[in-house]
Amino acid sequence: MSKKRILVVDDEHLIRWSLSRMLVDDGYEVQTAETGAEATVKCRDYKPHLVLLDICLPDANGMDLLQQFKEKDEDLVVIIITAHSHADSAVSALKYGAEDYVGKPFDLEDVRLTVEKALEKQELQNENAYYRRVLKKKLENDNLVGSCPKMIEVFKMMKMTADADDKTVLIMGGSGTGKELVARGIHLHSVRSDKPFIDVNCAAIPESLLENELFGHERGAYTDASRRQKGIFELAGGGTVFLDEIGDMPLGMQTKILKVIENKRYRRLGGENDLASEARIIAATNQNLPELVKAGKFRADLFYRLNVMTIQLPPLRERRMDIVPLVQYFIERFNEEYGCRVEGLKDEAISFLVHYDWPGNVRELRNTIERAMMLGPGNLIGPEHLNCEILESFKEENPVGEEDDSLNDCFSLAQLQLPKEGISIDEVEKQLIEMALNRWNGNQTKAAQCLRMSRDTLRYRMKKHGIHK
Repeated sequence: MSKKRILVVDDEHLIRWSLSRMLVDDGYEVQTAETGAEATVKCRDYKPHLVLLDICLPDANGMDLLQQFKEKDEDLVVIIITAHSHADSAVSALKYGAEDYVGKPFDLEDVRLTVEKALEKQELQNENAYYRRVLKKKLENDNLVGSCPKMIEVFKMMKMTADADDKTVLIMGGSGTGKELVARGIHLHSVRSDKPFIDVNCAAIPESLLENELFGHERGAYTDASRRQKGIFELAGGGTVFLDEIGDMPLGMQTKILKVIENKRYRRLGGENDLASEARIIAATNQNLPELVKAGKFRADLFYRLNVMTIQLPPLRERRMDIVPLVQYFIERFNEEYGCRVEGLKDEAISFLVHYDWPGNVRELRNTIERAMMLGPGNLIGPEHLNCEILESFKEENPVGEEDDSLNDCFSLAQLQLPKEGISIDEVEKQLIEMALNRWNGNQTKAAQCLRMSRDTLRYRMKKHGIHK
């Protein structure tokens, strides 16, 4: 491991010598400078991790040098050396970015501990910044994939809600549609992106513990409360609290959440004073909240407060044109994660995936591809690597005899002739769609199978080319 570089700047030879010797003995790499001009050059060329800087130099003011060094490298650690009579200057230096200061005459052991503490703090800050970048990259890699009209609307709403920072957001959609990804995406693209994102599954925490989890408790609030504990709203600070499956939240807790939304206030268990909440709330559910309101299982006033900025996620069966891009995305992710070399799917496997209804939505598709990649030894995933539910569903929709007709016996591309004057690809696509529809008497499902596309894609292209049923 490379040594930490330290620059000692002082006009007194004895101080430079004593500090340099001590630091070298401690395992640091050290250079010294007698003047401000020399310090400027060495700080530029030597690129130290830490500078011990005398505030009074013959040709420069240490305060000016401090600001100059920090402007060029804000991560540089600077410790001011000053006489006790200039203590006020040292305090001012802290305001300009100095990490600490030592007074003359100083004890070498005190200087050693100050330097060690400052470099340890720098190391921790660097590690923290690194892990934050890694975590952010991982979260950003968990992308929402889709280009169908419904997903484009979702992306537009995400952008609007990320910009409207103070608004509470409600995300609705079936299990596995990506509600948490949407919530994280909104957080990452908002001004709160550098603050915590804390998710709570309201269905997974017992009612007796949920309030304590969200709001915390005071010491002595209950038998085992031996000390004060902060809740999620307090820990989130100015970040985002994601209340997943809010439809399963007990009515009593719904009242308290309504208070947080309306007044930005809450109270710890056993507490006497209200605390202010700066966190943004994003809620999600896979249930029909209006029906729950009618049944008396969800508060109407809370629903109306949540239902201001609403994002509705479509099930995967309504966005079949996104299945192939999603599959390719998951293959790339798992290739990187598991060290695989899968290139894609066989045409037969694509047909099975496109025509399956995906009750578990994108999560089920993800698990299916992960399982197939673990089972498949080759470069391509075939039908033999898919699970029984997908295979059986396809057989039920396409009885023996019909499958071959719909997928293989449509028309041969070898029969097409390319005229010398050229041809419009759009016109070819339009004619092929019309041929497929005529071949199957207007049955869009079979025409889509014939053209190796999803039914939604076929409908989109029919609309594009002005083809009516």
